[in-house]
Amino acid sequence: MEKFSGKIWVLGDDIDTDIIIPTEYLALKTVNDMAPYAFSPLRPELASQIQKGDIIVAGKNFGCGSSREQAPEIIKALGIKCVIAKSFARIFFRNAINNGLLLIENDALRGAVSEGDEITVTINEAIEHKGISYPITSLPENLVDIIQAGGLVKAMRRLNGLD
Repeated sequence: MEKFSGKIWVLGDDIDTDIIIPTEYLALKTVNDMAPYAFSPLRPELASQIQKGDIIVAGKNFGCGSSREQAPEIIKALGIKCVIAKSFARIFFRNAINNGLLLIENDALRGAVSEGDEITVTINEAIEHKGISYPITSLPENLVDIIQAGGLVKAMRRLNGLD
Protein backbone atom coordinates (compact mmCIF):
# COMPACT_ATOMS: atom_id res chain seq x y z
CA MET A 1 0.00 0.00 0.00
CA GLU A 2 1.10 3.53 -0.67
CA LYS A 3 2.96 5.27 2.15
CA PHE A 4 3.77 8.97 2.50
CA SER A 5 4.81 11.52 5.13
CA GLY A 6 3.96 15.17 5.52
CA LYS A 7 3.83 18.18 7.79
CA ILE A 8 0.44 18.78 9.34
CA TRP A 9 -1.81 21.80 9.62
CA VAL A 10 -4.35 21.58 12.44
CA LEU A 11 -7.90 22.87 12.06
CA GLY A 12 -10.93 22.63 14.33
CA ASP A 13 -14.49 21.33 14.06
CA ASP A 14 -17.12 22.31 11.49
CA ILE A 15 -14.79 23.64 8.79
CA ASP A 16 -17.45 24.38 6.21
CA THR A 17 -17.10 24.89 2.48
CA ASP A 18 -17.48 28.68 2.95
CA ILE A 19 -14.32 28.61 5.05
CA ILE A 20 -12.52 26.34 2.58
CA ILE A 21 -13.36 28.74 -0.27
CA PRO A 22 -15.56 31.80 0.37
CA THR A 23 -18.37 32.43 -2.11
CA GLU A 24 -16.91 35.69 -3.44
CA TYR A 25 -13.90 33.84 -4.89
CA LEU A 26 -15.94 31.27 -6.81
CA ALA A 27 -16.24 33.77 -9.67
CA LEU A 28 -12.51 33.51 -10.36
CA LYS A 29 -11.65 31.69 -13.56
CA THR A 30 -9.82 28.59 -12.31
CA VAL A 31 -9.31 26.54 -9.17
CA ASN A 32 -5.68 27.69 -9.15
CA ASP A 33 -6.87 31.32 -9.16
CA MET A 34 -9.10 30.52 -6.15
CA ALA A 35 -6.51 28.55 -4.15
CA PRO A 36 -4.72 31.59 -2.57
CA TYR A 37 -8.01 32.44 -0.82
CA ALA A 38 -8.53 29.00 0.71
CA PHE A 39 -9.34 29.10 4.43
CA SER A 40 -9.10 32.94 4.36
CA PRO A 41 -12.05 33.60 6.72
CA LEU A 42 -10.33 31.44 9.34
CA ARG A 43 -6.61 31.89 8.64
CA PRO A 44 -5.82 34.33 5.80
CA GLU A 45 -2.14 33.31 5.71
CA LEU A 46 -2.70 29.55 5.57
CA ALA A 47 -2.97 29.02 1.80
CA SER A 48 0.38 30.72 1.22
CA GLN A 49 2.10 28.59 3.89
CA ILE A 50 0.91 25.16 2.75
CA GLN A 51 3.52 23.17 0.84
CA LYS A 52 3.03 20.31 -1.59
CA GLY A 53 2.63 17.07 0.37
CA ASP A 54 1.31 18.69 3.56
CA ILE A 55 -1.61 17.13 5.43
CA ILE A 56 -4.60 18.71 7.16
CA VAL A 57 -5.73 17.25 10.49
CA ALA A 58 -9.12 18.51 11.64
CA GLY A 59 -11.98 17.90 14.03
CA LYS A 60 -15.48 16.72 13.31
CA ASN A 61 -17.77 17.57 10.40
CA PHE A 62 -15.07 18.76 7.99
CA GLY A 63 -16.54 20.03 4.71
CA CYS A 64 -20.03 20.75 6.01
CA GLY A 65 -22.17 23.41 4.36
CA SER A 66 -22.92 23.80 0.68
CA SER A 67 -21.97 21.09 -1.77
CA ARG A 68 -19.50 23.12 -3.82
CA GLU A 69 -17.22 20.86 -5.77
CA GLN A 70 -14.48 23.50 -5.76
CA ALA A 71 -13.77 22.92 -2.04
CA PRO A 72 -11.90 19.61 -2.41
CA GLU A 73 -10.44 20.73 -5.75
CA ILE A 74 -8.87 23.76 -4.06
CA ILE A 75 -7.47 21.70 -1.19
CA LYS A 76 -5.88 19.42 -3.76
CA ALA A 77 -4.61 22.42 -5.80
CA LEU A 78 -2.83 23.68 -2.67
CA GLY A 79 -0.82 20.46 -2.68
CA ILE A 80 -2.50 18.86 0.34
CA LYS A 81 -1.86 15.10 0.17
CA CYS A 82 -4.80 14.15 2.40
CA VAL A 83 -7.20 15.41 5.03
CA ILE A 84 -7.57 13.48 8.27
CA ALA A 85 -10.57 14.42 10.40
CA LYS A 86 -12.80 13.01 13.11
CA SER A 87 -15.64 13.03 10.56
CA PHE A 88 -16.58 14.48 7.19
CA ALA A 89 -19.79 15.85 5.74
CA ARG A 90 -21.08 13.14 3.43
CA ILE A 91 -21.33 15.20 0.25
CA PHE A 92 -17.86 16.67 0.80
CA PHE A 93 -16.51 13.14 1.28
CA ARG A 94 -17.90 12.02 -2.07
CA ASN A 95 -16.83 15.21 -3.86
CA ALA A 96 -13.31 14.73 -2.49
CA ILE A 97 -13.09 11.13 -3.66
CA ASN A 98 -14.44 12.11 -7.09
CA ASN A 99 -11.70 14.76 -7.33
CA GLY A 100 -8.92 12.43 -6.17
CA LEU A 101 -8.43 13.87 -2.66
CA LEU A 102 -7.73 11.26 0.01
CA LEU A 103 -9.82 11.63 3.17
CA ILE A 104 -9.20 9.56 6.31
CA GLU A 105 -11.49 9.42 9.32
CA ASN A 106 -9.74 9.10 12.66
CA ASP A 107 -11.14 10.38 15.95
CA ALA A 108 -7.95 10.09 18.05
CA LEU A 109 -5.24 11.84 16.01
CA ARG A 110 -6.58 15.43 16.23
CA GLY A 111 -6.08 15.56 20.01
CA ALA A 112 -2.59 14.01 19.87
CA VAL A 113 -0.82 16.22 17.34
CA SER A 114 0.46 19.78 17.14
CA GLU A 115 0.68 21.94 14.05
CA GLY A 116 3.98 21.41 12.27
CA ASP A 117 4.38 17.80 13.43
CA GLU A 118 5.16 15.23 10.79
CA ILE A 119 3.06 12.11 10.35
CA THR A 120 3.32 9.08 8.09
CA VAL A 121 0.24 7.60 6.46
CA THR A 122 0.03 4.11 5.04
CA ILE A 123 -3.18 4.09 3.03
CA ASN A 124 -5.75 1.65 4.41
CA GLU A 125 -3.48 0.66 7.29
CA ALA A 126 -2.33 3.25 9.82
CA ILE A 127 -1.09 6.72 10.69
CA GLU A 128 2.24 6.96 12.52
CA HIS A 129 2.99 9.90 14.82
CA LYS A 130 5.92 9.99 17.27
CA GLY A 131 6.11 6.22 17.52
CA ILE A 132 2.38 5.70 18.00
CA SER A 133 0.32 3.90 15.38
CA TYR A 134 -3.28 4.97 14.80
CA PRO A 135 -5.18 2.29 12.86
CA ILE A 136 -7.44 3.54 10.10
CA THR A 137 -10.47 2.02 8.46
CA SER A 138 -9.83 0.77 4.96
CA LEU A 139 -11.50 2.45 2.03
CA PRO A 140 -13.01 0.11 -0.55
CA GLU A 141 -10.61 -0.77 -3.36
CA ASN A 142 -12.68 1.05 -5.99
CA LEU A 143 -12.40 4.33 -4.03
CA VAL A 144 -8.64 3.90 -3.59
CA ASP A 145 -8.40 3.34 -7.36
CA ILE A 146 -10.29 6.61 -7.99
CA ILE A 147 -8.02 8.54 -5.60
CA GLN A 148 -4.82 7.05 -7.05
CA ALA A 149 -5.98 7.86 -10.59
CA GLY A 150 -6.48 11.51 -9.59
CA GLY A 151 -10.28 11.49 -9.61
CA LEU A 152 -13.35 9.74 -10.99
CA VAL A 153 -13.07 10.99 -14.57
CA LYS A 154 -9.41 9.99 -14.80
CA ALA A 155 -10.18 6.59 -13.23
CA MET A 156 -12.97 5.92 -15.74
CA ARG A 157 -10.77 7.01 -18.65
CA ARG A 158 -8.06 4.60 -17.42
CA LEU A 159 -10.59 1.78 -16.88
CA ASN A 160 -11.96 2.24 -20.40
CA GLY A 161 -8.54 2.35 -22.03
CA LEU A 162 -8.78 6.01 -23.04
CA ASP A 163 -5.58 7.08 -21.24
